[in-house]
Amino acid sequence: MKRIVATILVLAANSAWGCPGYLDQTYRQLHSKDSINLCEAYEGQPMLVVNTASHCGFRGQFGELEELYQTYRDRGLAVVGFASDDFNQEADTEKEAADVCRVNYGVSFTMIAPMPVTGDNANPLFSMIRSEGEGPEWNFYKYVLNPEGELTASFPSRGCALRRGTGRCC
Repeated sequence: MKRIVATILVLAANSAWGCPGYLDQTYRQLHSKDSINLCEAYEGQPMLVVNTASHCGFRGQFGELEELYQTYRDRGLAVVGFASDDFNQEADTEKEAADVCRVNYGVSFTMIAPMPVTGDNANPLFSMIRSEGEGPEWNFYKYVLNPEGELTASFPSRGCALRRGTGRCC
């Protein structure tokens, strides 16, 4: 997670904002009737986007992501988790998924209701990520978007930062 922090802090500097269409989307929040538009909520902020699943062996990263969010949110960090069952590890109900996040790990960052993050049905943000050659190969892949909404780094479920376009570690 230290590399993620370093990458995000570099991006937190002032920048011009022109919200790209793949971020100008409204998503329903996990186990809620409330929705959030990513452009309206996080205009000009760096974002850490993560595809999650509540029954994945990497679910302990919810706690690490929350710690990262609590430490850096006052400096502009936005963390957005996209629950997904694309790898067959999401809870059967949104209530159960929300309990794993919020009760077990204290998640307060934005969590989006389950939706596809891979394949032809992926939501627009993950379609853009895939078009950059960086689509998730498993749960808890992390993507850093700069304040302009451009993909600047990706981090697999575990291990090192990936070099853009190579799939190899830095």
